[in-house]
Parts: sequence; C-alpha cells; structure tokens
Amino acid sequence: MIQIQNTIISLDIFEQFFECDLANCKGTCCVHGESGAPLEDGETVILDMIFPIIRPFLKESAQKIVEKTGAWTIDFENDKVTPLNNGNECVYAIFEDNICKCAIEKAYNDGLTDFIKPISCHIYPIRITKYKNFEAMNYHSWHLCETARELGKKSNTQIFRFLKKAIIRKYGEDFFREMEEVEKELCK
Repeated sequence: MIQIQNTIISLDIFEQFFECDLANCKGTCCVHGESGAPLEDGETVILDMIFPIIRPFLKESAQKIVEKTGAWTIDFENDKVTPLNNGNECVYAIFEDNICKCAIEKAYNDGLTDFIKPISCHIYPIRITKYKNFEAMNYHSWHLCETARELGKKSNTQIFRFLKKAIIRKYGEDFFREMEEVEKELCK
C-alpha cells in the first residue's frame, strides 16, 4: 500500500494493466451488479438537478423507475446509488449499436450538462472506500473485465494511467503527479 495525501492506494493500481474494451465487453459493467453506481453526496444533488436533461435519453421503463424512486436511491448497504432498471442495468444505461453507454455521459458529450458521470463510474475499476480520516483506493478485479485486462497488457497501460482523467477529476493534478513519482520508484 502507498499513501498519497489522505489516500491509501493499493499497489495493484500501479502494477495491474487495464484498458476498457467496449467493442468486446459491450459495457456490461453498467448492466450487471448487485446495486447501482455508488454516489458521493454532491452527486445526488446534481442528479436531481440534471435529470430533466437526461430523461429524454432513457428507456421508458427507466423513466418510470426514476419517477417512482427518484434520480438516486439508497441500496441494501445503506449507500447512495443510481437506481437499477428492474434489478438489472443502471437506469442511466442506454444502448447504442448494441453497446451499453451512459445517458449522463451522452448529455455531457452533447454539451447539455457539465457533469460527465458519477466519479465511481468514471474511476472504475478503482473502488474508493471512505473512512473517518482517509480514503482507500482499491482495484476491483471483476471477471467481466477480462478483455480490458488483456487490452491493458497489450498496450502496457497500468490502471492509474488509464484512469488519469478520472483521478485528476477526483483528486487533482498534484495527486496524479505524485502517483507518477510513486510508479517511477516502484519501477527501480
């Protein structure tokens, strides 16, 4: 484990390889799982505000679920998460060319909002756990992402490098530069 600022980081994030392979996995991480995407407190407010912008992109069944539950919900572990569409995919999942994508990100890419998507989605396969005095960044190795690990190995892309934009969004550029310095030391 490595500590940078107030965050403990698993060595896997520096040592393991990963690069999303949507052509092969079809965005299955947004379709499978026990719960919706974890949300930070400020993200729940944002989802409430931007839902009218995102709504037209959603399936009718997803729209009805959000009308009933709200733009976010509390899961079985008492965490704030995105709702699921009938226990399956995230309500914000949309399908284009048989690939699952994010309606929130589509609205962002179309210039309709400045919120790209929940940080837990942006920074995946890293999972962040918050404790009283620090956060922990761990690699979530899921069998559904096997092709992403293979692609990452082929391109020699470590998890933290693949997630550069997301890490900078969450922790800032100085934090990422420190991660690069740690990686240099680990390579010696």
